[in-house]
This record gives sequence, C-alpha cells and structure tokens, in this order.
Amino acid sequence: MSHGMEVIEIQNYLPHRYPFLLVDRVKEFEPDKKIVCLKNVTINEPIFLGHFPSQPVFPGVLIVEALAQAAGILAFRSRNRTLEDGYIYYLAGTDKTKFKRSVVPGDQIYLEVEISNLRNHWMKAFGKAFVDQKLVCSTFLTCAEQKVK
Repeated sequence: MSHGMEVIEIQNYLPHRYPFLLVDRVKEFEPDKKIVCLKNVTINEPIFLGHFPSQPVFPGVLIVEALAQAAGILAFRSRNRTLEDGYIYYLAGTDKTKFKRSVVPGDQIYLEVEISNLRNHWMKAFGKAFVDQKLVCSTFLTCAEQKVK
C-alpha cells in the first residue's frame, strides 16, 4: 500500500481544476487494486448557487464524477504514468448506479474504488461513496485510456 497524496500532487494525475476537481486527498492506494480518496463538501462550492439555494444538496452525478476521478488516479498510478506522459482517462460508462442518501455541505465523502478488470486501454471498477460510514452511492465504472494529441 502506497502513501496518500494531497491536492497539489493529485493535479499531476487529473486534468481537472477548480471548480471541477472533486478529489481533495488520496488516503490509500494499492496499485492494480484499490484507491481510497476524500472529497470535502462545502457551502462555498458554486454548484450550491443553483442546487438548491434553500436546500443545498450535492448532486448525485458529481458523486459519480468524484468516483470516476478517483478511478482515473488509480489507473494512472497503477500504470506509473502522469499527465505529462500524454495520456488521459475518460469515463466511458457507468452501470447499476444507486443513490442511497443525500450529501450536504459539511459532509466528507469517502470514495472507494476497486478494480475489477484492468486491460491495456481500459479499466472496469466498482465505486462506493460513504458519508459517516453510511453508503451514499455505488456504481460500476468503465474508464478508457486515450493518447492526447
């Protein structure tokens, strides 16, 4: 198991930046196997201006996106690559996505992604998101690798 990473190092593996970088910290990493990340949800996020002003709820699709970003870090690090190597991982599909409860400002989302199948140019993984050890979302992810032109 490898050391964690803070957001500055995470930016070596993900092309996303504010306001769309949704992984704040990597807590655990096992190459070709698993990653555990954190996403802190704060009222300052631009999404809450419209979703929903009087009852702020973090969108489910952004929870899936955070899981996909964690999967991207897992794929890059499992291949010993960074963005500088000229590759990017795209979310190519989700399946059997379920949302169990709402995520609100002040929550910390615990993102866990485990590889089920890693091939040359794609990866299948199972992602789970928790708040206070309660499942909020689960989904199967497919990520595709592409060479950046």
